[in-house]
Amino acid sequence: MESLMRVVEDGAAGGGGGEYFPLRNVDQHKHDHDIVSGDNARLKQLGYKQELSRSLSAVANFSVTFSIISILTGLTTLYNTGLTYGGPVTMIWGWPVVGLLTMIVGLSMAEICSAYPTSGGLYFWSAKLCGNRWGPLASWFTGWFNIVGQWAVTASIDFSLAQMIQVIILLSTGGKNGGGYEASKYVVIGLHGGILLLHALMNSLPISVLSFFGQLAAAWNLIGVTVLMILIPTVTTERASAKFVFTHFNTDNGDGIGNKAYIFVLGLLMSQYTLTGYDASAHMTEETKNADKNGPKGIISSIGISIIFGWGYLLGITFAVTNIPYLLSEDNEAGGYAIAEIFYLAFKNRYGSGVGGIVCLGVVAVGIFFCGMSSVTSNSRMAYAFSRDGAMPFSSLWHKVNKQEVPLNAVWFSAFISFCMALTYLGSEVAFQAMVSIATIGLYIAYALPIFFRVTLARNSFVPGPFNLGIYGILVGWIAVLWVVTISVLFSLPVAYPITSETLNYTPVAVCGLLLLTVSSWILSGRHWFKGPITNINS
Repeated sequence: MESLMRVVEDGAAGGGGGEYFPLRNVDQHKHDHDIVSGDNARLKQLGYKQELSRSLSAVANFSVTFSIISILTGLTTLYNTGLTYGGPVTMIWGWPVVGLLTMIVGLSMAEICSAYPTSGGLYFWSAKLCGNRWGPLASWFTGWFNIVGQWAVTASIDFSLAQMIQVIILLSTGGKNGGGYEASKYVVIGLHGGILLLHALMNSLPISVLSFFGQLAAAWNLIGVTVLMILIPTVTTERASAKFVFTHFNTDNGDGIGNKAYIFVLGLLMSQYTLTGYDASAHMTEETKNADKNGPKGIISSIGISIIFGWGYLLGITFAVTNIPYLLSEDNEAGGYAIAEIFYLAFKNRYGSGVGGIVCLGVVAVGIFFCGMSSVTSNSRMAYAFSRDGAMPFSSLWHKVNKQEVPLNAVWFSAFISFCMALTYLGSEVAFQAMVSIATIGLYIAYALPIFFRVTLARNSFVPGPFNLGIYGILVGWIAVLWVVTISVLFSLPVAYPITSETLNYTPVAVCGLLLLTVSSWILSGRHWFKGPITNINS
């Protein structure tokens, strides 16, 4: 018979109103309480009082990050890029290469996260690693690159969902050649705004409810990827050979680029764009139990599992590829959206109807929706933390939390900024692509800065947390920094020749523009009042 224990609410012996709990439940409750108390004490040591609800488990922390990386989102929306620049070889072999180097970046970030588990994440790390003299400047640069990169990520995710919905509608109404409905850019922006509105509403719910959605999102991504990577090559009537999938290199990109090494490099953007957003685990640490262990675990596990399942997804879909020029042609049924055409043709050729392919696109769309939801969660926590330290205009407004301990104002502000970023699409598709490029390069620069400070200024003073790389920390850190420098150069190269206003790669323009704004705002204003992270324990 299970032992029972009487818990008296007021602690008075013999007092009434007590409740009976199984002894093991009481022990578990005490264990959880001790962990949370330890987390709160560590946060206090770092200068902050506990304001957010600390209720996320290791699985919940991982789920938010995994659903932001979202294989279904990144690989589906940029599959055209992979097909255009190198095709199967770039995708199948480029993915594990990028995955390995991304894991190295993630390991370095996880080590620092373990030492400083706060919602501020990257910019807080930079401040602490650089000390009092350079900390404010390092924190300012890291924080602004991080938050602008995150807003750009959210804008690109929800915009890609709006485009996916437009393609689903096109195919459902007869396809391009059948006179299907093609939405205007204003309709796409309208869909984008509606999606962001839903994500803001969902993120206004208590973190316990959002945690459920996050875990559902992770499960959806895992199951969805597994089903699609098996179903699509099984249904398709004409499969590619293994030789084609593993050795075919597509040089017919129509952009005047013939050098294979150059083409291969450009195609890596698909993989690198997909494997972003894992700083979310750091931004959720003030809501995570056992944060100095579970935050790093969230970063590493989300990258590792994404690499494995992402490769399987790429293999499965690529076995259904037989005619690359047709899949990329704007005259096909999906209007040039390669994966949509692959799904549609697989079912149409076998069953005479592409409805099954449209359903599969719906599975992807739900995955992208969850990705955007989690991205807003991460954005809002970063905005909350950055404004808590006074770094943003109207900071007192954005770091407020409501009765459910949710930074509600930061949620809606982040959604609004992401919507404004997408409005550039109305002026020029090139301008929108420049903005989206910040999502990859800008965010990775923010990832690299604290790692760089860890291996230079803080090489001998860094005090690691429970998760650390030991004697390999410096080596891994340098490899991570060098990889970020490499991709920052590679993804700034021209993507088409001859170079015109329409073919120019605006990535360096966008990133340099952000750098110029950050530098000028620091010189003109920030340096006079921003002192880096500030304590709020006595506020």
